[in-house]
Amino acid sequence: MNKARLYKQLGLNKPILEQYFIWMKNIVHGNLGTSFISETPVWTTIKGAIPIDLELMVISQILAFATAIPLAMRSAKKPDGPLDRVLSAGSFTLLSIPAFIAIVLLVLFIAIDLGVPHTGPSSYVSLGSDWIGNLESLALPSFVLAVGSFVVYYRILRSDLIATLQEEFITMARSKGISQRRIMWRHALRPSSVALLGTAGVNIGGLLAGGFIVQYLLDIPGLGYTLISAIGYSDYLVVQGIVLVVAVGVILINFGFDFIINLVDPRISRE
Repeated sequence: MNKARLYKQLGLNKPILEQYFIWMKNIVHGNLGTSFISETPVWTTIKGAIPIDLELMVISQILAFATAIPLAMRSAKKPDGPLDRVLSAGSFTLLSIPAFIAIVLLVLFIAIDLGVPHTGPSSYVSLGSDWIGNLESLALPSFVLAVGSFVVYYRILRSDLIATLQEEFITMARSKGISQRRIMWRHALRPSSVALLGTAGVNIGGLLAGGFIVQYLLDIPGLGYTLISAIGYSDYLVVQGIVLVVAVGVILINFGFDFIINLVDPRISRE
């Protein structure tokens, strides 16, 4: 096939503005085009990769929240105490380690030195074939992504809890003899979680892109691995489709967290 026929078949012989509107029209109808390399619909490729990214996000965020919330509460009880200083120093240290360095070090130690199965590159196991193997294969990338989220969540919640515990309604609750644990969970956590939820919305949206390099290093066939491979092969329609899906996903995630924030603190919507 000569160059002119190929350009006509792909619609590249038309003005760039017309190409753009044709692409937008196709998107409205759910048509993201066909891959130049695999000759399969772009949406089919993306649809197969999205569940892996969602699973990585869910696991990593469960780990991050499950560790950040209780540790932030313990630190806020005694600011500048021994535990608070250790956790603050440790969080700064973890924040300084890039995800691609952390995943390489963990693979060297856990997959190669210890020989733990399903933890090295090209060892991804699909959820449908073996759910235990699937969790094992996603353990390291989920942990690496959770560490970055944990540091951010811990520091924001700690600061807000310290400020909230100095409010008058907390002093009144203490004067009534309410236990410190009940005060922390029932009275202090909710008003202190608004900034945490707002940050989580931005952070989780960023994980859609931030986890790409981790996926590529471990050969996990999610959106990140597919995107970087498509860039290498100059498969531009796949690149466009993934970027579009990620952009829409980030917007929806932030809208979702804005709704949750309004439920947690209705005063925000009234203001």
